[in-house]
Amino acid sequence: MSGIRDSLGRVGYDLLSRALSECQGTRSTGKLRVSGKPGGVFHLRDGCVVAVESPGAPGPEARLLRSGRISGEQWAELLREAGGTRWPEAGLIAHGYAGAAQLRVVCMMAMQDAAFAVVAGDVEACDPLDAAFEPYAPVALGEAPGRLLQDAARKLAAVAALPQPVRPDRERPVRAAVPDELCDRLPPPQRELLAHADGRRTARDIAFATGLGAYTVTVGMARMLGEGLLELPEEPDSAAPVTVRTPPTGALRQRPSTAPPALDSTVVSALSSAMAAQEAPAQEATAPEPRLALGPHPGTGAPSLPRREPGAHAPSLPRREPGASGITETLAPERAGASWKGFFRLRHRIWTPDSGT
Repeated sequence: MSGIRDSLGRVGYDLLSRALSECQGTRSTGKLRVSGKPGGVFHLRDGCVVAVESPGAPGPEARLLRSGRISGEQWAELLREAGGTRWPEAGLIAHGYAGAAQLRVVCMMAMQDAAFAVVAGDVEACDPLDAAFEPYAPVALGEAPGRLLQDAARKLAAVAALPQPVRPDRERPVRAAVPDELCDRLPPPQRELLAHADGRRTARDIAFATGLGAYTVTVGMARMLGEGLLELPEEPDSAAPVTVRTPPTGALRQRPSTAPPALDSTVVSALSSAMAAQEAPAQEATAPEPRLALGPHPGTGAPSLPRREPGAHAPSLPRREPGASGITETLAPERAGASWKGFFRLRHRIWTPDSGT
């Protein structure tokens, strides 16, 4: 988390401050959506911020449920009584689950914690103000935008001043090799952080799991890292780069077209002798074929078709042995002497009641 003080300009702190100042100057009412990581929504009434929602910090509902102040069944029953309202403030007070002053404190702490999460992250842009006003768990008296952002920047600077600063959504520490006797003497908040620090959760994740504020968990995690109670796991070695070998340029050049090298006379003589030895038995076993004479065509003098000499017979063509096609064996015994045409006629004949066949 080095250079956290300088990161305020990079995350768009000036952009967010300017947008909220304009809303305060015009006493606007609506919601200002902040794009980024984690980003969020600022709800304003007459230029003052009355609620802030961000996925980087738990809201009032998560604070009440995760802290054990109210169970899930009780919360569901309150929502049914309130007709589906997201924040059943009247039911919480009527059933004695929380007092009015306590709920105001919870809403104020959730708003300030969400503003800290937005400032500590990356602010990319601020969308135009939306006139729709639907605040979730708003505070009775709004907060000035300038004061709210200054408080978030002060908290961020306090985290940066710690020996082992961390970001709310980046570092994932693990428990160090601490004796159990020492862990038993730790305060309950630190023991809870040790129980949830498994190398996969950030400060934001632990805040949602425990119902604590994102700023509270971030500060506690940074202090425990400095005290040696937590430690950051070593980053895995990066994969070795893949080496791509390319063939040299000269290997792809086309070879010049040259005549094949001449064979040695000794090799030629040996090949000729071998070929003659193979052709001799074949010539002795084969009778010489009668030669055909070409005669001039009568009247034209052009050579005519070859004529056979008297007594010469044409070579016989190879014939198929009977029964090689399997047609005869397929026929019925009484039709075994039928021809192949009868075989196909039998295949295509269809029996009908009218024909009687």
